[in-house]
Amino acid sequence: MIIAAIRSGTDPAAPLPPAAFHRWLEDPIYCPKCEATYILVTDYDHAISRHFANDSRRHLQMLRKAVMLGHSTDHRITHFETNGVVVTSHPTPKPYSLLAVKPASKLIN
Repeated sequence: MIIAAIRSGTDPAAPLPPAAFHRWLEDPIYCPKCEATYILVTDYDHAISRHFANDSRRHLQMLRKAVMLGHSTDHRITHFETNGVVVTSHPTPKPYSLLAVKPASKLIN
């Protein structure tokens, strides 16, 4: 089972967990120190199973801890993902300016 936590108001920075259908869980994760909210996504088959509450407990604890630790960096990470063993953070790509890009040819100044 893979559960992803995506900050509300942002797009996923990486592909969502592999499945035919995804389900957004009703209980988001809130950072108690600020107003950051993370919406939870998992595949549909696991979300509707009878034992989902027990099976997902460890995943949710790890994601809550990652969100709490993300408070120290002003929640720059907008996409967390866990499979129950490790939490992977997917940082959003930095926007770049066209003025900062060097020319491809030496002839162009």
